[in-house]
Amino acid sequence: MMAAGPEMRASDGDRDKVASVLREHYAQGRLTVEEFDERLERLYTSKTYGELATLTSDLPDVDLGRLPAASDRHPERREARDVRQAQQRGLTAMWATWATASGINWAIWLILGVTDGFDFPYPWPLWVMGPWGAVLLVTTFFAGLGDRRNR
Repeated sequence: MMAAGPEMRASDGDRDKVASVLREHYAQGRLTVEEFDERLERLYTSKTYGELATLTSDLPDVDLGRLPAASDRHPERREARDVRQAQQRGLTAMWATWATASGINWAIWLILGVTDGFDFPYPWPLWVMGPWGAVLLVTTFFAGLGDRRNR
């Protein structure tokens, strides 16, 4: 891997292999939890082979070419992670839509009250926010339970 030169750009597969090496060294007790977490954070922001090499430079050598790619060993974990991420993005989008619609309704309500001499009408935006928000809460709650069951 490193024969190509330290300035060469690394691929996701290269980063996965280095992550496997770091996990192995962590499992063998060479890295503390904090060191392991810090190196993983740096790993996924690394762009070149040289940056990847610095993450393992103080650890015993491991032939990265002999390690299977992480995606080859656990494809079901990657798929489950992708599904969880898509589900999280969907929930975030639903909450953002709810917040935007609620904000617009409250702004209209406020404008109506101010233009009517500060005689504010009945707080009708609650009828938009309440039921919709309740449905989102239940959806978010059950989506979270599903995540825990699938881990």
